Amino acid sequence: MGSSSDVPALRRGLAVLRLLAGRPGPVSAASVARELNLPRSTTYHLLSELTEAGFATHFPEEKRYGLGVAAFELGSAYLRHDPLERLARPLLRKLADRMEKVAHLGVLHGPEALYLVREQPRQPQSIVSDVGVRLPAHLTASGRAMLAHLPPAQVRALLPSVASFVDRTGRGPHNLPALRRLLTLERRQGWSVEDGFVTAGFASVAAPVFDHGERPIAAITLTFRHLCDTPCGASWPELAKEVRKAAEELTVRIGGHAAPG
Repeated sequence: MGSSSDVPALRRGLAVLRLLAGRPGPVSAASVARELNLPRSTTYHLLSELTEAGFATHFPEEKRYGLGVAAFELGSAYLRHDPLERLARPLLRKLADRMEKVAHLGVLHGPEALYLVREQPRQPQSIVSDVGVRLPAHLTASGRAMLAHLPPAQVRALLPSVASFVDRTGRGPHNLPALRRLLTLERRQGWSVEDGFVTAGFASVAAPVFDHGERPIAAITLTFRHLCDTPCGASWPELAKEVRKAAEELTVRIGGHAAPG
């Protein structure tokens, strides 16, 4: 058994590993030491141990370090356990029962929202957004909840032309300027709303889930019946409060940090 004195060393090693994971390419030991405020001797020792264990790779010609194969294997094993769905399901179950509406977990898949989990309330409701269904991200509340926190260049890359803006019911943004205005509004508001954009007679409220780098990794949505002849401008703040609470809890569960509004 290790002693309690091993714990600070473990924490420093994990901090080095996280730093390597957060950089787009290899970094020097000096940079690691400077950014983590570590002595150089300690930094070299930690990098040596991580390299020996396969979690870091040393590039001698560049005098830099990057992630190793063991880090990739660990990440792949994590994904095989479907952690996002497992952590989200009980939260969605409670949300659906409490609000008596269908709750979803969705992620971005290119320019589409892909639904991973659906939980029905005690009184089941028939809606189009089932598990595995993909819908245009710019029309769905879940898609826009995530798009609102992406860099503008990334949004433009996902929806590069007017042809990218699929129309289902005549409602919703039809071009990039209209989408950007809506995303700005919803980012400030803290949640996204869809009123008949996908299917006439249904509306949704969604809030984003963030990873440890404050990036939108998913969205939690409530979908319910709502019919109005023209968009009525409802934003359902009471529903949004509960959806945001669930999204914030899932963010905490996955070790994430909410992005500033």
